[in-house]
Amino acid sequence: MNLNIKHNITTLRKFLLIVCMAVVMFGSVQVSFGATSIAPYAGTLTGEASPPSEPLSLWYRQPATAWTSALPVGNGKQGAMMFGGIDAEAICLNEDTLWAGGPYNPDNPKALENLPQARQLLFDGQYRQAEQLIDQTMMANPRGQLPYQPIGDILLTFPKFDTAENYRRELNLRTAITSMEFTSDGVTYKREMFASYPDNVIVMRLTASEPGKINFKLSMQTGETIVNSDGTDDTFVLNGKNLADSGIDGVLTFQTRAKIIKTGGTLSHGTRELPAPAAAPAAAAGGRGGRGGFNRGGGRGGRGPNQSTSEYSVEGADSAIILIASATNYKNYNDVTGNPEALASAIIKKASAKSYDALLKAHLDDYQEIFNRVSLDLGTSEDAKLPTDQQIRNFPQSNNPALVTVYFQYGRYLLIGSSREGSQPANLQGVWNSDMSPSWDSKYTININAEMNYWPTDNTNIGECIDPLMVMVEELMVKGAQTAKTMYDANGWVSHHNTDGWRATAPIDGAQFGMWPLGGVWLCNTLWDHYEFTQDKDFLKRLYPAMKGAAEYFLDELVEEPKTKTLVTSPSLSPEVGHPQGASICFGPTIDQQLLRDMFANIIEASKILGVDEEFSKKIAATRAKLAPNKISKGGVLQEWFEDWDMESRNRNRHVSHLYGLYPGQDISYYNDRELSEAVRQSLIMRGDNATGWGLGWRLNLWARLHDGDHAYIIVRNLLNDVDGGGRGGRGGGMTGGVYTNLFDAHPPFQIDGNFGGTAGIAELLVQSVAPRDGKSGLIDLLPALPSLWPKGKVSGILARGGFEVSLSWNDGKLVSAEIKNTGSISKKVDVLLDAKKVSLTIDGGKTTSLDAELSS
Repeated sequence: MNLNIKHNITTLRKFLLIVCMAVVMFGSVQVSFGATSIAPYAGTLTGEASPPSEPLSLWYRQPATAWTSALPVGNGKQGAMMFGGIDAEAICLNEDTLWAGGPYNPDNPKALENLPQARQLLFDGQYRQAEQLIDQTMMANPRGQLPYQPIGDILLTFPKFDTAENYRRELNLRTAITSMEFTSDGVTYKREMFASYPDNVIVMRLTASEPGKINFKLSMQTGETIVNSDGTDDTFVLNGKNLADSGIDGVLTFQTRAKIIKTGGTLSHGTRELPAPAAAPAAAAGGRGGRGGFNRGGGRGGRGPNQSTSEYSVEGADSAIILIASATNYKNYNDVTGNPEALASAIIKKASAKSYDALLKAHLDDYQEIFNRVSLDLGTSEDAKLPTDQQIRNFPQSNNPALVTVYFQYGRYLLIGSSREGSQPANLQGVWNSDMSPSWDSKYTININAEMNYWPTDNTNIGECIDPLMVMVEELMVKGAQTAKTMYDANGWVSHHNTDGWRATAPIDGAQFGMWPLGGVWLCNTLWDHYEFTQDKDFLKRLYPAMKGAAEYFLDELVEEPKTKTLVTSPSLSPEVGHPQGASICFGPTIDQQLLRDMFANIIEASKILGVDEEFSKKIAATRAKLAPNKISKGGVLQEWFEDWDMESRNRNRHVSHLYGLYPGQDISYYNDRELSEAVRQSLIMRGDNATGWGLGWRLNLWARLHDGDHAYIIVRNLLNDVDGGGRGGRGGGMTGGVYTNLFDAHPPFQIDGNFGGTAGIAELLVQSVAPRDGKSGLIDLLPALPSLWPKGKVSGILARGGFEVSLSWNDGKLVSAEIKNTGSISKKVDVLLDAKKVSLTIDGGKTTSLDAELSS
């Protein structure tokens, strides 16, 4: 992600939205888009709540006051954050299709006429001049893309409680329910919330230990434009419209409904007086979120959240259920003819016909079937009994493997909650975003971040989460074909380093960041990995046209480097890293060659498997053989650029793009390419162990692939760095990432990719695999990088390439037993590796082979 906030992008000028106070009866709710929070509890917290019975829980002894300490629920389409306030509650809502603006075409036809000159300047060594030319003539119009935005916040206010005893707030990962409870004046109050995928609804239940004690008021605010706010006797309804951005008109409409189903008491609704808006603050220098994003065109400086005038009151109820649904008119990137009123009302009608128990059962049946496939036990410690925020604070000084287990399973929980069939893919923040102008637009950065989101999909056994990414690639093929023809006069399709909800594919932001045409290739390689794990030929048939189209573009656009006569990409860059020639733009960076070698090899293999395109496969093989090879720099590191500049650069950047070939790619094999693997190791050492959150996630997986578990554990410790409580980075920790109180990954600010990279990396420490290819057996490597601080443990349900499921246990750092299951229907061969010992197995379809510590069956 781009952290250079000083570069001159004059067309991007968007102010942060302002902090606005909403004062309502029975307490106050303070919510500011950009830094959502609720006012701290003004009463007295007493007692000391015990830990929850479920160890796979995040839990706390105080309400959240910041969005990054609130707890998330999601069902792919909808996300919500619950603060667990005592006098007040804010339920921060997202719907996955609510992006600013509308369909647009940013392709720049002037790029084509300037492409030959840009290439010639690069081959002449005129890197700065090439970058200037590209920046002036070949970038998208508009120069940026459009942000993902929040629906708004359901606001609940309660009578004031002077004291709250034994307060506990938690997120149970086993049930995907977030809850809070406390006792006041002898009455115990409880709130529970979950997001149901089967019913596409967010469900909150409020209960008390005595009848007649549930009292609250409900309203809503949003940073979008409110069209109207009204409803029926029991259902709050807000209709809204999205905002224009960067000169692109807003064309989305949305509706949010909140139906209140009470037991006992009374329910009424009416209007309320709105508070006066606060004064507008000065524009923040940091732009989006004040944390290194861009100030974008069409600035809305000084605009606070819009308050609903409609308010609902529940008094004296025994219990209450609130059903929440949101929908927009977005059908796809080019179709906004949906009917949000019909969609939202249908969701609420269906859900309200069911009892709470029936809604809960459907939710649990769906969620637990996926989540419970994998279990992990790394051991426990005394710290595991502490609240999660204290565990995070203590982690650098304690060996608390239970927190690592929670962190691992939390990553799986977040991906299940932000990417399901029928939803959009998980974006930079999954599905959870509080900011109208989020850092980096909370979109899809496809030079690493969007791909990292899907790293744990297959090895942690949540494969159905990949479907939205496949749909997005199918849509990018259409938009990317237009970009390829308009800007490069090329066949096939291309996508650069970012895309958004409107599937823009042109290069954005600036030449030094955006002129990188391999985004689509990386996405295809990520989807190919899903095939290697599942061996699903139907999925491969669906993926193959995307791979072929991406290859067709590069068959047209690869050029011959004059000196070596090898084929290289030009113009391109090593993502977001400047080189010693005073620019980022170059030709033939190492990552490009690795990505293409992988994709070309995948196409050749797919052609054989599917029995198609034999002649095209031969052409791909011939082109692959001419690509510039991996090279080792004079300093012993893997060379990042075509030229040997690494020792001049001595870069400590968060990006390690040239190491893609080892992970997540297959261009460098630890088993077969030890010299190149050692060069990767030296590159990692030169880059350093500190980085942004997602940068740490990548480093973890690389050290795992190098079979260095103890160095990998250093990265695990860094991933769990406490950025809220005085950790090494602090909230504005620049290049030092970690986690917030709610275990959200801190870039900083929040980006979810580090959570997913961390989860994938922990699995990679325990099991690694290589898919079968060219008639050779696949490989499963057991405990390849086990940290010495995890001497005893067990894991079950981890997947391996080739269509296998692995369970194993270990003690004193040594394997005790393992089970390898063939998840397919036909017999398969696989090699199993443990240290230097290897056995070859043949396992019938659907059968399991058990192995002992010596790999004897």
